[in-house]
Amino acid sequence: CLLSRGLGDVYKRQLKQLLDALAERREQLAGTHGKRVPLAIKIAPDMSDEETALVAAALMASGMDAVIATNTTLGREGVEALPYGGEAGGLSGAPVREKSTHIVKVLAGELGGKLPIIAAGGITEGRHAAEKIAAGASLVQIYSGFIYKGPALIREAVDAICLLYTSDAADDSLRV
Repeated sequence: CLLSRGLGDVYKRQLKQLLDALAERREQLAGTHGKRVPLAIKIAPDMSDEETALVAAALMASGMDAVIATNTTLGREGVEALPYGGEAGGLSGAPVREKSTHIVKVLAGELGGKLPIIAAGGITEGRHAAEKIAAGASLVQIYSGFIYKGPALIREAVDAICLLYTSDAADDSLRV
């Protein structure tokens, strides 16, 4: 994951330099190959709201095309009592869902629809995809849930998202 917790002033400058370099290289490659490829940056769920706002501003200023929220979490909430819960490395799937959805909500508020948000992290049921859309995501990316549930999860997600746009939504808090 490109971005993680701890965005001090030095890190903010480094982030801007990195994003600007990526944008410049993308444009060079577009000139060489005659095709501009969109660039989406995946961020971590372990940032504060303030750090997320700073990242959102940097992504916009550097001309990124989308943000993917989020990658794995370094946190161990909910797994600390499991046999391998203390091992190093990022956690994906269910342990990241709520953090990821919160980051999507913060990004949506900061970006105001000016940059697509691709929500990822912990989508193991159709309603989880709907929660991401309701939080402000433009798209959802399903990985771990797809591995465990297969193609049926895609239909479940589509159905749940469609319910957001109807008066038949079971959960009024999710209705768009």
